[in-house]
Amino acid sequence: MRVEVIGAGVVGLSVACRLLEGGHDVVVRAVTGGAATTSAVAAALWYPYLAAPEVDTRRWGRRTYEVLRTLASASPDAGVDMRRGYEHAPAAAQAPAWSADVDGFTRRASGWSFVSPVADMSLYLPWLAARVSTLGGQVVLGQTIDPTQWQAGGCLGTRADAVVLATGLGSRSLLDDRDLRPVRGQVVLLEQPEMHEWHLDGADEQEPVYVVPRRSVVVCGGTALDGRWDTEPDPATTERILHRCVERVPGLAGARVVDVRVGLRPVRPTVRLGRLDGLGAATPVIACYGHGGAGVTLSWGCADEVAGIVGTLT
Repeated sequence: MRVEVIGAGVVGLSVACRLLEGGHDVVVRAVTGGAATTSAVAAALWYPYLAAPEVDTRRWGRRTYEVLRTLASASPDAGVDMRRGYEHAPAAAQAPAWSADVDGFTRRASGWSFVSPVADMSLYLPWLAARVSTLGGQVVLGQTIDPTQWQAGGCLGTRADAVVLATGLGSRSLLDDRDLRPVRGQVVLLEQPEMHEWHLDGADEQEPVYVVPRRSVVVCGGTALDGRWDTEPDPATTERILHRCVERVPGLAGARVVDVRVGLRPVRPTVRLGRLDGLGAATPVIACYGHGGAGVTLSWGCADEVAGIVGTLT
């Protein structure tokens, strides 16, 4: 089948890979890709965050954990590393249900520790795009997408047998989905001071603390501001992030600031994954969006499910 995947973030590219591996002819189309996507701003630590329902996200997350763990050992150029870290929580806090799905989960007096994949998005997104090309697919950027195009059976006049909308927050306007909203996240990238363990502390829901080391930088965050659309970094927020992260990890003191970025997490009451009916479209349309702060965490599990749906159309 000829399938058009709309969206070139981590979800769209993962979906494209799975479809190509299944023998389909795939074109990925998007306005922007790479460093301009929300995926590029993500700390990209495997961790189910702001995504529901649990019964589905746990299944998708477990599968993605397996794939990322394999990439970490078999494909070093993908930019995925398995790193132990610590989530700080009250001693009486209940361990998450997905604790059984990760390696090395142990309780501590102040929370728990486990091993989790961390994707260096400056490497991982290009690796995914290259994988699409290697498998015979195309990634076409710089195209404005509007509903009349995919409802007619494909973008820019091409004819597709199926269209997958992996359009993140853009799905709000494409589908008039008012259940989809932004949760603004600001992060500070610091020069890597030979740090290897990640740290999380979500006691403050609007300003959670997270310190996630990549290969050349450390991602420090952050914010989770519901309903905020602004994407310009706020200097006062940057100072608060640095103060809180250094307080948690003193070894970051004095590390050079490399960049400050803002991304808008696409949050919904539930991830929307499945065939969309009643659109009047000339070709089947499959939704795959609303992953909140867990795009990387759920990506391969969702990609497998989308590929399964496309397989039923043949």
